[in-house]
Amino acid sequence: ICCVYEVFIAQGYTLPLLCTTAGQFLRGKGSIPFSLLQTLVKLIVLMFSTLLLVVIRVQVIQSQLPVFTRFDNPAAVSPTPTRQLTFNYLLPVNAWLLLNPSELCCDWTMGTIPLIESLLDIRNLATFTFFCFLGTLGVFSLRYSGDSSKTVLMALCLMALPFIPASNLFFPVGFVVAERVLYVPSMGFCILVAHGWQKISTKSVFKKLSWICLSMVILTHSLKTFHRNWDWESEYTLFMSALKVNKNNAKLWNNVGHALENEKNFERALKYFLQATHVQPDDIGAHMNVGRTYKNLNRTKEAEESYMMAKSLMPQIIPGKKYAARIAPNHLNVYINLANLIRANESRLEEADQLYRQAISMRPDFKQAYISRGELLLKMNKPLKAKEAYLKALELDRNNADLWYNLAIVYIELKEPNEALKNFNRALELNPKHKLALFNSAILMQESGEVKLRPEARKRLLSYINEEPLDANGYFNLGMLAMDDKKDNEAEVWMKKAIKLQADFRSALFNLALLYSQTSKELKALPILEELLRYYPDHIKGLILKGDILMNQKKDILGAKKCFERILEMDPSNVQGKHNLCVVYFEEKDLLKAERCLLETLALAPHEEYIQRHLNIVRDKISSSSFIQPIFPTSKISRVEGQKIPTESVKESRGESGQTQIVKTSDNKSQSKSNKQLGKDRDEETPHKTTKDIKEIEKKRVAALKRLEEIERILNGE
Repeated sequence: ICCVYEVFIAQGYTLPLLCTTAGQFLRGKGSIPFSLLQTLVKLIVLMFSTLLLVVIRVQVIQSQLPVFTRFDNPAAVSPTPTRQLTFNYLLPVNAWLLLNPSELCCDWTMGTIPLIESLLDIRNLATFTFFCFLGTLGVFSLRYSGDSSKTVLMALCLMALPFIPASNLFFPVGFVVAERVLYVPSMGFCILVAHGWQKISTKSVFKKLSWICLSMVILTHSLKTFHRNWDWESEYTLFMSALKVNKNNAKLWNNVGHALENEKNFERALKYFLQATHVQPDDIGAHMNVGRTYKNLNRTKEAEESYMMAKSLMPQIIPGKKYAARIAPNHLNVYINLANLIRANESRLEEADQLYRQAISMRPDFKQAYISRGELLLKMNKPLKAKEAYLKALELDRNNADLWYNLAIVYIELKEPNEALKNFNRALELNPKHKLALFNSAILMQESGEVKLRPEARKRLLSYINEEPLDANGYFNLGMLAMDDKKDNEAEVWMKKAIKLQADFRSALFNLALLYSQTSKELKALPILEELLRYYPDHIKGLILKGDILMNQKKDILGAKKCFERILEMDPSNVQGKHNLCVVYFEEKDLLKAERCLLETLALAPHEEYIQRHLNIVRDKISSSSFIQPIFPTSKISRVEGQKIPTESVKESRGESGQTQIVKTSDNKSQSKSNKQLGKDRDEETPHKTTKDIKEIEKKRVAALKRLEEIERILNGE
């Protein structure tokens, strides 16, 4: 445009004058005028600047053209003369949009404009008329040197030159018609219309009519602009307005479906996606959209059928034959989506892996395929191969924090926590707010047991709750860290916050009760345990802790007995529950039952010394003369020696999206000492008894010894 302005406007040359000067120079009858030489220098500078801008543009797109499909521009892949006739017809179509912008459409691809396959097509008349009109204006503007011709020339330059790269005349582009490329040409068109109106309005005959027509044009175009603004209110309204203009464009049906899908209106979205497949049955993207929507509606069978249909439309691999095919990168996602769907079936994991490998074979730099395959290989318990997949993905994108995070998860599976922590740290270097890396690295530090790592773990958990203030897991693990550091008050605060966010958080409920038990606040622990058992009535450790508190603090032997009996109903081989029930029998003074119970417990855990020790105490009591005496003073019941009560262990998984990511979290364990000493000093003084009492005791002792011998004989397998 600048070159045309310099030659024909600034210097005032006309085409005949330039032709005459060039002819004289070539025949050697004259020299090039100095003014023309100056103009040539300016033109060279302008052209060099333009070339430089083109080079920069090519560098921006990394010297690669976008991948277009035949659906984007059907004429581009059509044979001669269909391609030429259709491309030339697009010129009057664009001119008509400028002249009468009534039927506007946001997308003119696919079947919006049917191909012109014959010279007899009536639309060729529009092409002929357009070129006649354009040629007339061109000759007028280049032949004459008046102001009118200069105005027309600049108007034509503004209309034609910016439009040529998008015209499909010299090279195909990824669209048929695009209203956006008419922005600069519309400036030239406005100049042309204004110049024509000025010519007409100067004639007295047409002056009034010209003003009426101009007013009508301004009014109608203003109303159209106002109405069109409402079409751009949202994606849904925009694409629906386009469907009113053209119902043969599958892309428009797909876009309406996408807009409804974003609103979670999957049922309505499915109708539009299905219509897209009817309009364009060979559109891979439409079938993929149908499959994805079926999946969102939990209709996996129909989803798989749709994905299989899309896959069948992909270029088929011919064994032993090499060939090149241009495939839209998005279409390769059909392999990923189908594999992600079928891998939910444990028996089809190998089939899913084959799909991932097929996608990689078609595009070796397909990063998402490596990521998804890595996740699948972990699920198949092949961490070494998963590691290879993630390392390959990292070769393609080393600045992806999610990839470093997933590689850390692989190292956790490989039992290499140090390497896992290094990769978590790398992910956090790239993205300091990577929530999953913050959380899981903190848990890994916590589980390592290294005191020096606790401050950093706490710092990361604090950062995590800043990013996820509504996730109870962050507060719970801060509480566990505080328990490890013996900061009981702080631990209590964090546990309460976790429970406030998630009332049924079993680990937080149990560990808060355990914290109260450890800090001699057993009575405060009871309501927490009641709440825990209300949500989880089968929580064995909660029942053990509750029974311990009831027996040793509340002196509620019957309540404790119910807790331990409930444990054994669920798990008859639970040593701790069985042992504590034996203690209850002991407290109830039923020594024979306590003895039988302890023998059964010892059979379950023959290497536990405290069980054997307690059994010896019971036997001594049976054989002693203090049989009818309370074994413990009623003023104080000492705790029952047993195993330590461990805390809960929580493992949770978080899921793209996705993008799809592997997340494993593991909460720390803490322990509570519940030392329960069975019996006091065996040499405790026995009160005086009558002869009758002594005889009764002796009879019971003999019976107990016989029963004990029978039990021991059974246990010894005799």
